[in-house]
Amino acid sequence: MAEDKILLGHGSGGRLMHDLIEKLLLKYFKNPYLEKLTDAAVVGLKNKKLAFSTDSFVVKPLFFPGGDIGKLVVAGTVNDLVMMAAKPLFLSCAMIIEEGFSVSVLEKIVRSMSEAAMDTRVQIITGDLKVVEKGSCDGVFINTTGIGEIANSAELSTDNIRAGDQIIINGPIGQHGLAVLSARKELGFNFKIRSDCAALSKLILPLLDGNSGIKFMRDPTRGGLATTLNEITDRIKLGIMLDEERIPVSQSVKAGCEILGFDPLYIANEGKAVLVVDKSKAKKILARLKKHPLGKYSQIIGEFRKDLKKKVCLKTSVGGVRIVDMLTSEILPRIC
Repeated sequence: MAEDKILLGHGSGGRLMHDLIEKLLLKYFKNPYLEKLTDAAVVGLKNKKLAFSTDSFVVKPLFFPGGDIGKLVVAGTVNDLVMMAAKPLFLSCAMIIEEGFSVSVLEKIVRSMSEAAMDTRVQIITGDLKVVEKGSCDGVFINTTGIGEIANSAELSTDNIRAGDQIIINGPIGQHGLAVLSARKELGFNFKIRSDCAALSKLILPLLDGNSGIKFMRDPTRGGLATTLNEITDRIKLGIMLDEERIPVSQSVKAGCEILGFDPLYIANEGKAVLVVDKSKAKKILARLKKHPLGKYSQIIGEFRKDLKKKVCLKTSVGGVRIVDMLTSEILPRIC
């Protein structure tokens, strides 16, 4: 490692985090399950295939337009399982709580978790609770681990991707990151943007079968859409051409990003899925997505190309082409 200090950028989901994982964590933990670096590990167990994933949530503030840490922890872990074509079954919940934290606020968070779990038909079946001295933790940090069953014949992998395959996203990007930022009152922003925080199991799982045409999925959380697509091209020999005019971005997110000098391609999402699909099935999948409220604004935003060779490129609205690289540093810390 060139740096001997952990920076905020190491938690961004971008290049620094990927370097830390690949050069340090994989150095000691490497095994056939982990080295795939998917949203969840797929484990064979007798006659079943299970997806297994874990995530920690340190969002600041705990409550934001469109959600809160309770809804976020359930949706985030459920979505990691769904991206591996798994039906979420069970979650664990581990909390690290700061001394002096409000019991009534904790109850609001737990109630929100309960409601999100019931909505997605997942059960919270085990957990842990620790309390640390005041100043050692910012309110409450929560870790959730999820287990889901892969009950269909879908085999999702970057190995399946071919030139001509198309990329679909199920709606506007950048809402979660800016919603969390606007809730940080000391910054004085009021973008009137609601987080897209949502569990995607009811949207995605009905699409999956052995002949769905869906080849790979990933949720573009930290690092945004741009980083997610670069993660894919890092593992294959193909590149991606995106069409800027097709990428859904709300006017409020565009305005907020212009004020702050941000690119919405790098802003975190918590209710979006990137689907890589066979070109011959793309329009059918798109039509099915649009029938669900969480997929109403779905769009085909790009395709895989041989000539681009591991690059993600964007055809701009003015007719030019630019390279879209992976996020290198932290834009918005503590957004999940």
